[in-house]
Amino acid sequence: MDKIWLKNYDKNVPETIDPTQYRSLVHLIKESFDKYADKPCYYHMGSMLSYRQIDELSQRFAHFLQNTCKLVKGDRFAIVLPNILQYPVALFGILRAGLTVVNINPLYTPRELKQILSDSGAKGVIILANFAHVLEQALPQTMVQHIIVTEIGDLLGIFKGHFVNFVIKHVKKMVPPWQIPNAYDFKQVMRGAFVLFDDDHTQPDDIAFIQYTGGTTGTMKGAMLTHRNMIANILQAYAWVEGLLQQDLRGGIITALPLYHIFSLTANCLLFLKVGLPNILITNPRDIPGFIRILKKQRFCVITGVNTLFNALLNNEDFSTLDFSNLKFALGGGMAVQKAVALRWQTVTKTPLIEAYGLTETCPAVTINPISLKGYNGAIGLPISSTEVKICDDEGNELPLDSPGELMVKGPQVMKGYWNKPDLTAQALTEDGWLHTGDLATIDSEGYVRIVDRKKDIIIVSGFNVYPNEVEDVIAQMKEVREVAVIGVKDEMHGEIVKAFIVRKDPALTAEQVIKYCHTQLTGYKVPRQVEFRTELPKTNVGKVLRRALREEEDKKHQVAA
Repeated sequence: MDKIWLKNYDKNVPETIDPTQYRSLVHLIKESFDKYADKPCYYHMGSMLSYRQIDELSQRFAHFLQNTCKLVKGDRFAIVLPNILQYPVALFGILRAGLTVVNINPLYTPRELKQILSDSGAKGVIILANFAHVLEQALPQTMVQHIIVTEIGDLLGIFKGHFVNFVIKHVKKMVPPWQIPNAYDFKQVMRGAFVLFDDDHTQPDDIAFIQYTGGTTGTMKGAMLTHRNMIANILQAYAWVEGLLQQDLRGGIITALPLYHIFSLTANCLLFLKVGLPNILITNPRDIPGFIRILKKQRFCVITGVNTLFNALLNNEDFSTLDFSNLKFALGGGMAVQKAVALRWQTVTKTPLIEAYGLTETCPAVTINPISLKGYNGAIGLPISSTEVKICDDEGNELPLDSPGELMVKGPQVMKGYWNKPDLTAQALTEDGWLHTGDLATIDSEGYVRIVDRKKDIIIVSGFNVYPNEVEDVIAQMKEVREVAVIGVKDEMHGEIVKAFIVRKDPALTAEQVIKYCHTQLTGYKVPRQVEFRTELPKTNVGKVLRRALREEEDKKHQVAA
């Protein structure tokens, strides 16, 4: 379709960007380290590392990977860390060593962790000691040879670091016992002898990240994001916000979403590395009082998050007492921003909550509302520079304006494909480069895109995707269960929560038993919050469970309750 959205671009936002501006992420990273050497780069728990310090530490990490671990270009190395200072050190070190980053949620169970390690063929892992016992269980039948274990305080300074590590391990007892032979200690890695390493051999089409997503079926799929893909999305985002960046920005960007998530990885970590603003790392954003105490101490000009996070902040009375005079930009992604939350956010902070849309497969940004937007408009924005979108029916025919259909995307940020899954890649990408998003949307005459519904059965809990098949497979392993179906139901706190409908074999089975079992197999946000027992489940005439019928029932209940 014609690029009707261009007329609504903010002034000076270009129609296209040039992704050949950098050969690889390594060149972008080194440029920023040189340009902003003496500026703060990361804050965490009252400590700060400058661009120069992150540069030096990441070089040491890269040297270790190349010279001690003997890893070579294209090898995969996994990061299993929350938002702590070691994350950017490891991230930039892995990329500078010419390796491919595999980001993994540290809250995953042994089953989930093993699945990604095995599929990616990762040869190394850096993990927080708090989760090393999980890795210990997941290691068999993987290709992992090199393991680096770190503690939260390892980069907080000698005295503070020792104190934090002691409290976490011995007072709060948050580090379960583990035994992994020949595991390296992060502090020893950083103290090792430093020699030159090769960081100038990465090419545009080399894979920078294998970023896992569940897709429509719940099967783990690794999106192959090349250096060119990532550079394109960074430059697209930079072009979109460049007008904002010309203002007098004081403070940093609040990084509450985990950096292993594609949204935070690109929007916070990489974009603001190029910009030269520091990331203020929040390790546990669920601790809202603790989060707000950090916001009181740290001056901030940008915050990104999901609807759940913004809602939780607004529901704490101390949030409204903060100083928002430096706040220039708040970006909401990961799920639909609710109108009530957006309006309340603007009332409290005097700053609009700008909604955006993206996918793991697109690094992630596809559409963003103009930065000049004065208030909530219910749209997920305009296609960003060098991005094309269209709405198609099930046969691939393009539909007219305001007609709901599947949103299709094309641009330099679209992934190379799924790791070792050519059949799934062929289903997701057309021969001429269009990506099937699986989301139903409309485009209006001004070029604004609106999500109508999800074609997929994905449940979005606090911005994280939950795939019903995966949860159903886990519950079905219980010998007391005959049949199970899983859907998402609306929830004010989390946007959606997981609900399981179960037909029991054993009448004595309780909801508490189901939830307890799921906690041993699934990370927390995937575990059902509600369990309903039934004598039968709605099905098609060929015996397929109708999740849609269950959703319709729950929607009616919600409407009656409202």
